[in-house]
Amino acid sequence: MNNETKVLRRGWTTGACATAATKAALLQLWGGASVEEVSITLPRGETPDFTIVEASNGADWAEAAIIKDAGDDPDVTHGATIRAKVSLGGTGIRFAAGNGVGTVTKPGLPIGVGEPAINPVPRQLMRDVVLELAAQFNEEPCVEIEISIDNGAEIALKTWNPRLGIVGGLSVLGTTGVVRPFSCAAWIASIHRGVDVARASAIHHVAGCTGATSERVVRELYDLPSEAMLDMGDFAGGLLKYLRTHPVERITIGGGIGKMVKLAQGAVDLHSGRSQVDFERLAELCSAPDIAEMNTALEVYEKYGENISSKVAHEALKQVRVQLRDTETKAGVVIINRRGDIIGRASE
Repeated sequence: MNNETKVLRRGWTTGACATAATKAALLQLWGGASVEEVSITLPRGETPDFTIVEASNGADWAEAAIIKDAGDDPDVTHGATIRAKVSLGGTGIRFAAGNGVGTVTKPGLPIGVGEPAINPVPRQLMRDVVLELAAQFNEEPCVEIEISIDNGAEIALKTWNPRLGIVGGLSVLGTTGVVRPFSCAAWIASIHRGVDVARASAIHHVAGCTGATSERVVRELYDLPSEAMLDMGDFAGGLLKYLRTHPVERITIGGGIGKMVKLAQGAVDLHSGRSQVDFERLAELCSAPDIAEMNTALEVYEKYGENISSKVAHEALKQVRVQLRDTETKAGVVIINRRGDIIGRASE
């Protein structure tokens, strides 16, 4: 079996590892027992097991560590040790950045300035674990969760964190908890097979989306069957080029503001490691010079709202048309925010 066709092993996000470490620490703190393995429930219902590699505790705190397994994905944090230290006291559930976890210093990210760079979904996963175990052990859910990543500051230099204004270390990321490894050729081949299935099933309207939220919103918006949903990910070009020779009646591209800005600027591979937003070009498009000094597309949207996202949707639609060339396929673009609200649309 060659490298392009073998099944790649999936892994777990930093956020999932941090949640599992948090659960292990709480089981020490409230349950009085060190565990060798814990299971957590991820947003899509998966219940992976995690091995605890270190554990320690004191009178009012406990800490546990997990080595991140990113599967076959070339993730810079694969093999990193993720630690969660849970301390009792205070009010409610609070988060702190330990060694190797960054702090947000610029606007435009889903976490506010001054906050530890622990994204919303991992925070919610950890909150859920705290509330579940507090109820189980009849304890008050008043804790501080400090996440650390061994050598995180050094690893972060290999990421875009410094440019994004995340200083001191890595971000704790993950929306599904799962790292989906990819071979570019294998992923694009799967997109092509999805188009083939849709055509064979006489489905006239298909959608390519960048992630789970945009897929859900676009599917509900147009009441599309599951066979119409193509797992495009970052490979807009791989989908649109195939549609030139294997056309359908209609294609809708859906995604968040950052990836749709890159599409609007002509990128067909939307991965953060292979394309970036050109803020000077975006400033020209929107006739707003200050955009050139901004940090993220989200920051731009938060300041200018749908006046920007609408322009981006129309520019992205133009680029989709460029890729489709002279096919008769009609196209549309839908831009979605993190809550799943539609913030920009354009269609032929």
